[in-house]
Amino acid sequence: MARAPARPAAPPAGKRATLPRALSKLGFCSRTEAEALISAGRVAVAGHVVTDPETWIDLADARITVDGAAVLAEKPVYLMLNKPRGLVTTRSDPEGRPTVFDCLKHLDPAHLSPVGRLDKASEGLLLFSNDTDFANALLDPKTHVAKTYHVQIDRLADQPMLDALIAGVHHDGEFLRAKALRRLREGERNAWLEIVLDEGRNRQIRRMLEAQGIACLRLVRVAIGDLALGDLEKGAVRALTEAEVKGLRRLVRR
Repeated sequence: MARAPARPAAPPAGKRATLPRALSKLGFCSRTEAEALISAGRVAVAGHVVTDPETWIDLADARITVDGAAVLAEKPVYLMLNKPRGLVTTRSDPEGRPTVFDCLKHLDPAHLSPVGRLDKASEGLLLFSNDTDFANALLDPKTHVAKTYHVQIDRLADQPMLDALIAGVHHDGEFLRAKALRRLREGERNAWLEIVLDEGRNRQIRRMLEAQGIACLRLVRVAIGDLALGDLEKGAVRALTEAEVKGLRRLVRR
């Protein structure tokens, strides 16, 4: 049986990238959108139309155009949103539900993407950026960036419960555990916990609680690394400071 021809090896990491990745890194569009543009013959490099999404280019020197217009690097944007409950973390929703982008309407969010997700019922700190390398590094499971949540549960929190959550639970074939956990305060019938995660499993906190028969009443992300939500009003957006961006970059370079 004849072998399929081997794919060419990728060039060394650095200034080279595939054309879809280059368009993504420049903040023009997502890689998926870029692949569609390239396949449609709408993208040119140095004046020559390119239709192969696997084409490698030099990021420093390549002159890229889409529909004849030059693609220039966007200024990196880093934002934080205090996500209200009830919004889905997507640009558009087929069911017509409100999305987190409704909070960004006063901006130009065309090339911004959420960095990670918060489910519809969750609240708090959600980052947006057009810097795909920054976003991918923060989301990479290998970086173990800590995320801190304040969680209201439907009962008082005794020590055996806390010990069980710290020890970890099995849920739907996955082992789930918190990096750290402490009791914040209690009322007559419920309690607030602070839970720190350093892995990004889907609905991890809610699943950990469900495995112990505990209902989650509210879930608010209050920090990513040392970046705190602070007193940002619900539904409000602000730009990260240069120091805050540098602090997050330090976390993913360890």
